[in-house]
Parts: sequence; structure tokens; C-alpha cells
Amino acid sequence: MDIRPEFKQKAIRSYVIRAGRMTEGQRKAFDDHWGFYGLSLHDGSACWPEVFGRQAPVVLEIGFGMGDSLLEMAQAEPDKDFVGVEVHPPGVGRLINNAAEQQTKNLRVYMADALDVLQDCIPDQSLSRVQIYFPDPWHKKKHNKRRIIQPEFIQLLRTKLSIGGLIHLATDWENYAEQMLEVMSQAEGFRNQAGDGYAERPAFRPVTKFERRGERLGHGVWDLLFSRQK
Repeated sequence: MDIRPEFKQKAIRSYVIRAGRMTEGQRKAFDDHWGFYGLSLHDGSACWPEVFGRQAPVVLEIGFGMGDSLLEMAQAEPDKDFVGVEVHPPGVGRLINNAAEQQTKNLRVYMADALDVLQDCIPDQSLSRVQIYFPDPWHKKKHNKRRIIQPEFIQLLRTKLSIGGLIHLATDWENYAEQMLEVMSQAEGFRNQAGDGYAERPAFRPVTKFERRGERLGHGVWDLLFSRQK
């Protein structure tokens, strides 16, 4: 059965382009290191063993921000290969600059919309984990439709995960956490690794500075871990 969802041509975007000013180092990173770390939509469907030069589990992170936690994870799990997707150039520049400085090889980056990357570049059943951490909550009710965690999007991710592969979500907005749990619990082909509710933060997800500050202020963080069953 084909479980690939059909998306309207003009999909609602889950982000807005923010005019971030890049530092000189971030600009230079594109000149010096994009050739190694950068992946392009124009290359079409990726062959991960060719991209990374080995056969290994592949982890996809959507919306990595400034990239610090993604780089930390890539360094902590050298047995896996990591692919990040981000639309904001300053974050991409920072990540590839730091990755090059620390000689991190198991990392590649798309600077593009996640939906385009998933539809055009990620082979079916080629991912062992998809992680989406602290996505824009679009907290006003009239903007909730812009949230990235929607039933159709989750079913698209399902096609890209191998059987047993994980979707890991995290948010510090309780209302969004509730929506995420509802969407994932109703999603065909997934099982909640935590039973019926939220999961403990897994050891592989670093605690960010933003998260630590939130904890000091009494803010909660909710993790969800669901595995593809079929």
C-alpha cells in the first residue's frame, strides 16, 4: 500500500525566513566548507553510503537552529551519520564552521525547506531516526495550522523511516506537546515508546542552554518517542 501523502502545491510553511545577519566566520564557512558539508536539492535522491563513504544508520534533524546540539550528537554517536535541515543561513554557517574546526566527518547539511528535502532527496526507509526539537510553536490559535507536526507530515516521515526507526519530538510548549501526542497517538504505523504518554529525555538528546534557562524559570519540556511498526 502506498502510504505517501499527497500535499497541495502551495503547502503552508511551518516557518518564516528571519533576516539574521551572518558573522564573517559564518560567511567564510560557506566558502571554505560547504563543498564538504553541503547537500543540494538539485542532486535529487541521496545515496547515503556514497555521501558518507560508509554504511551506517542515518539520523535526520529538521530545524537545527544554530546547530550546537546537532554537532554534539554527531560527535557523541560516531557510529551514526547525521543530516541536518535548516533554512536560516547564520545557523547553517555556524554549524559547518564548528564542524570543520572540530573535524567532524559524520555530518551533512541541507539549507532548504524540510518538505522539499523529504520529497526530493530522502530515500524511502533510509532513516533510523528523525528528530525535531523545539519547533516554532505558533502559539496563537489562528496560527496552529502552521505547526510542522501534522498528520500528513508524520505519514511522510513514516515513509522515510526504516521499520523500527524512531521519531523523536521535543517542545517546551505544553499546548503543542498535547497536540504532538494526539497526532502521534493517532498516526497509523507508530507505537509510543513510553506507553501512553510522554517519554523521559533520552541520553542522546543534549540539554540546550535555552532549555536549562527555561528549567530555572520553571518551564517544562516534553519529549515524545515513537517507533515505526509497519
